[in-house]
Parts: sequence; structure tokens; C-alpha cells
Amino acid sequence: MKKDIQKNNKTLKGKIISDKMKDTVVVLVERYVKHPKYKKYFKKSKKFKAHDFGNKCRIGDSVVIEESKPISKDKSFKIVQIVSKGVSKKIQE
Repeated sequence: MKKDIQKNNKTLKGKIISDKMKDTVVVLVERYVKHPKYKKYFKKSKKFKAHDFGNKCRIGDSVVIEESKPISKDKSFKIVQIVSKGVSKKIQE
């Protein structure tokens, strides 16, 4: 008798701001929060390191990341989907 286990992993949408590490990207996730006293909305952002197997993502790409078991000390997310490709600028000398 098998039980169907539901995954309740956290999924977040963000933009890649760094891809300099091997198999790792840094994703900036922004969200709007309402101030409890003043009732004004403001932007909060947080950076997450996510596993990018094969180094497929580049800076500027919009991605969906999902929580997973810890891969390293700082990495506990993996890239599920690339929503849109960003414009990558290469510096020519």
C-alpha cells in the first residue's frame, strides 16, 4: 500500500543577478509588503542561491525556483523553470 505524499515546497519567482559560480546562480526575489502601522506598500527583496545544473541560466533571466533539501551550506533551492531569457551583455575589449 503506497501513500501519495504531497510536496508542499515553496516556489518563488525572481531574476538572476549572478551566474559566476559553477552550477549555482543567485536569484533576487522581490515582494510587496504592507506596513502594519502606516498601511503603505513597499518593496522587499531577498537573494537566494539556487542550483542550476549544467549552467543553463544567464544574468537577467526570469526563473521559478523551488525549495529542496539542502545542497550545500547556502543552497537549498533549485531552478524549476526559465520563464523568460534576459538580455546578456558581453564586454568586448
